[in-house]
Amino acid sequence: MKPLWSRRPESPPDTAGLRLYAIGDVHGRFDLLTELLRRIERDASVRPAAETRLVMLGDYIDRGPQSREVCELLHALSLEGRAICLRGNHDQTLLDVLDGDHEALRFWLDYGGDATLRSWGVPEDAIEQGCRSVAEAERLAAALRDRMAPAIVDWLRGLPACHVQGSYLFVHAGIRPGVPLDRQEEADLLWIRQPFLASEARHPWKVVHGHSVTDDVDHRPNRIGIDTGAYRTGVLTALGLERDGCWTLRTGGA
Repeated sequence: MKPLWSRRPESPPDTAGLRLYAIGDVHGRFDLLTELLRRIERDASVRPAAETRLVMLGDYIDRGPQSREVCELLHALSLEGRAICLRGNHDQTLLDVLDGDHEALRFWLDYGGDATLRSWGVPEDAIEQGCRSVAEAERLAAALRDRMAPAIVDWLRGLPACHVQGSYLFVHAGIRPGVPLDRQEEADLLWIRQPFLASEARHPWKVVHGHSVTDDVDHRPNRIGIDTGAYRTGVLTALGLERDGCWTLRTGGA
């Protein structure tokens, strides 16, 4: 059984010696991701030299037109040791579809999965036919399986659900307040909104998350939300973290 987190916590109140750039939900917007990475590179170049990592908060696919390109780039950055990539609920749903979950496929097509199918070259007529029957659902899932590189599928399967660095917990959706990290349900880490968003409880770490779209960075005493709805707004946000300071970078609106 794979762990839900990628490392054990270290002593607060900082990033344990690293400069981190956390990036919110990309959702197939390869154009915005590459633009934001250029801005991060420029930002890092004018700061004192430091070991730097990207922390990607999940939901790399769906809705936007270039899910395949996003996954291929992040897979490469992961192999180079430049990015820590976490799993989001959309990424998990894709894995469920590949594993033959026909109900997940029906749900997925209503929430942007059709864009992911197109990005991997699944024929338009197969997408439009949908999954009205079990046979149609299996044909559609098989068409996607045939087109996805095994290395990308294996990479997605191996993504942790959260990552702890210093005094920060990075996760796609959030946590269930009051529950120790090693007892959190994976479904909450990928899907939760309430009671996490409304909670004013002090967590053991400051939680940096995506999943819940806000117009601007949602900076609270116990959490920081950085999903600015890139797929529809054109604004993809990065949160820079170093020692006890933070700053934001973003792409321009559409």
